[in-house]
Amino acid sequence: MSSRSDPAILVVMGVSGSGKSTIAPILAERLGWVCRDGDEFHPPANVEKMHSGHPLTDEDRWPWLRAIAAWIDEERRAGRHGIVTCSALKRTYRDILIGAREDVRLVYLKGDEDLIRARLSHRHSHFMPPKLLHSQFETLEEPEPDEHPIVVSIRPSPDEIVTNILKELGRR
Repeated sequence: MSSRSDPAILVVMGVSGSGKSTIAPILAERLGWVCRDGDEFHPPANVEKMHSGHPLTDEDRWPWLRAIAAWIDEERRAGRHGIVTCSALKRTYRDILIGAREDVRLVYLKGDEDLIRARLSHRHSHFMPPKLLHSQFETLEEPEPDEHPIVVSIRPSPDEIVTNILKELGRR
């Protein structure tokens, strides 16, 4: 297996509105990797619950996280590289997605609540309403150094953010 500095899979994490769905496809294109949006793995009941303005519980999230982890393992077994977005707000969630998989690396898109709230106010087609943002920040456990995250600010342009991630990966 690869080392954490040369991952097979990148998990792009952050609260809703941090830019996961914008950054991950650009990063995937620059690397020539496949990209999946973690929201695609939510069961319909989760989507309906969020659309109705109710935050998900851990019980709601376990099947979703296991589905993403299964995709990660499938890509790794096939020898493919990929990127998946996932809020991955808690350490226990990231343990399911990454755990002992040394060839899976975390990218944390970090921004403050005011900036992200402003961005969410311009987004109209997503099932996660802006009123749930505060609950995401309350739940958020920022990655610890032992998780070997790549932490990038969301203040720069998307292209600059991707360039910063690639620099951290040791790629151009």
